[in-house]
Amino acid sequence: MKKYFLGIVTFLSITLLTSSAYSGAGISVILGEADTSGTESEKSGSVGPETNTKTIKESFVGGSLFIEGDVGPFTIGFDWVPLDIDLGSGKRTDTTSDSNESTDDSGTYSASADMENLLTLYVNYPIGPGYVLAGIHHADITTTEALPNSTYPNDSVSGYQIGYGIKGDRFAAEVFYSDFDDVSLTSTSGSSKITGDADVYGVKLKASFGG
Repeated sequence: MKKYFLGIVTFLSITLLTSSAYSGAGISVILGEADTSGTESEKSGSVGPETNTKTIKESFVGGSLFIEGDVGPFTIGFDWVPLDIDLGSGKRTDTTSDSNESTDDSGTYSASADMENLLTLYVNYPIGPGYVLAGIHHADITTTEALPNSTYPNDSVSGYQIGYGIKGDRFAAEVFYSDFDDVSLTSTSGSSKITGDADVYGVKLKASFGG
């Protein structure tokens, strides 16, 4: 999926840069909140699974680089967030296994997840004093954990974005909502599984150059 997404983005970016449709490139500042809900199912030997659920809200400040082109009334753009977005972290301590468990899973468990290389292909259409926007996302989900018996792999995720913006000659302001597909990660030991869903709300302030 990521290979094809990057291929489409690369083709469109080159097309915009080398055609009369090119309208500018720029930078943005993003203020947002990531709401992440996750469930961990953990099995100890023949016992379980034990299920733990947690919801985390993380505010963040980020930035992005973008390029845009005008095709009729539409503005087509590509946006890249080079900074990581913290989706949340957690920590817990398990006591020594009892006689009903076949393995000793006591210890301290900690894990965190970040969204990296967030890519967005979007379209703007003028309505009223501003414009509506719609886009598709692709990003990498990386995990960092300290687990007694196993680790979790990294993964990639897709999603969509909707919002509304107001634009001047060189500056624009947008409000947006992004919804990402569920992520499912299984530990290397096979005894634990995490499923998670992330939603992002935010405001983006954009400055364009060239065009």
